[in-house]
Amino acid sequence: MNASTLCFRAAVLLLLAGMVWGLQMAISGDHSAFPAHAHLNLLGFVALFLFGIFYRLNPAIETHRFAVPQVWIWIASTIVAAIGIGLVHTGHEIGDPIAAVGSLIIFADTLLFAWLVFQVRPAESLASRPIVPAE
Repeated sequence: MNASTLCFRAAVLLLLAGMVWGLQMAISGDHSAFPAHAHLNLLGFVALFLFGIFYRLNPAIETHRFAVPQVWIWIASTIVAAIGIGLVHTGHEIGDPIAAVGSLIIFADTLLFAWLVFQVRPAESLASRPIVPAE
């Protein structure tokens, strides 16, 4: 599976998880974990979907050997961070180190993504193709 497809599929699954979590909070009336829910939706859906768009528009970068690992690291660390943040905001001190580890890995993975964006020169990107009208 290529990086963009992995991004899109994981983003949708994490969106569904975030929505279920939001529904659970609404039904229970306990919104104490809303910061974790927000992080899961922002990092798990929005950022991941945007990564997918970037990779799809830049096929040379999408085929780089670090593209798919970058996505898997993002998925795993987002889940870890959301769990840690959720634990913290529901009164469980054990969540602090979990959230910290997840957040630091997310930061390191962002550096990897930035390196891919700035260091890998796309041979051809969809954005650089000339626009040709349909016949």
